[in-house]
Amino acid sequence: MSKGRIVEAVKNGRILVSDGAWGTFLQKKGLKPGECPELWCVTRPNDVLDVAKNYIEAGADMVESDSFGGTSFKLEHYGLADRAAEINEASAKISRKAAGNDKWVIASVGPTGKILIMADVTEEELYNSFKEQAMALEKGGADAICIETMSAIDEAVLAIKAAKENTKCEVICTFTFERTVNGEYRTMMGVSPADAAKAALDAGADIIGTNCGNGMERMIDILKEIKKAAPKAYILVHANAGLPKNVDGVDIFPETPEEMAAKVPDLIKAGANIIGGCCGTTPAHIAAIKKAVQNYKK
Repeated sequence: MSKGRIVEAVKNGRILVSDGAWGTFLQKKGLKPGECPELWCVTRPNDVLDVAKNYIEAGADMVESDSFGGTSFKLEHYGLADRAAEINEASAKISRKAAGNDKWVIASVGPTGKILIMADVTEEELYNSFKEQAMALEKGGADAICIETMSAIDEAVLAIKAAKENTKCEVICTFTFERTVNGEYRTMMGVSPADAAKAALDAGADIIGTNCGNGMERMIDILKEIKKAAPKAYILVHANAGLPKNVDGVDIFPETPEEMAAKVPDLIKAGANIIGGCCGTTPAHIAAIKKAVQNYKK
């Protein structure tokens, strides 16, 4: 494909724009609580395609896939573990169709929900589940595997290695951090941004970063920590549309497209090479981020 590799694009100084939230978009299309979002890639492919197309049309340089919960361990909850390869390949094909030949597909891989230190799964079982998913995503047309929302280093490392050792895809790995009462940032498993960055790079990730859990403002602080620990790393950020507020029992993400876009210059200065959205973000948010990136003068 003429677009080349993502790493080459950012190495040449391009600031790239990624896509926004998928879950809320699918819910608006009728996804029910307790329903398997990934199965829609087989049963309602046109609805999934519409999500990806909306982000591409908003100006995204890359789009994820409806495969966040696509490991056999996650699909097992719906009795679909034996269809993992089929579902993941379908998800990547849909995003590939939306992206065409000049945009990238960064296929989504989320946590399994299994914890190695609890001994409820072996390293081999985790590795093989990630391997199955990554190979199917590559077969469907993914350019990169986006391992995201990670909190444990051991699981993230196995996912990175499974993708690097069994596909030709570029590998992105992002962790989710929360601010502690002491003002530090840590994952749910107590991992710092610096330790997460080093571990992901040592395992072979091409691009590292952070997603979910925080709005743009806090992402700037997290990015500075990552950049200090890994000054030469290429970094992706998928920020939420602010911190959620509960209104009548529903979580609302309050940041407008304009508010998110206003923080883009500071995010770039902190070290971001790729900027997109997570929870609460829409095509309007991505369009505003794209405009801000285009207006940014290095």
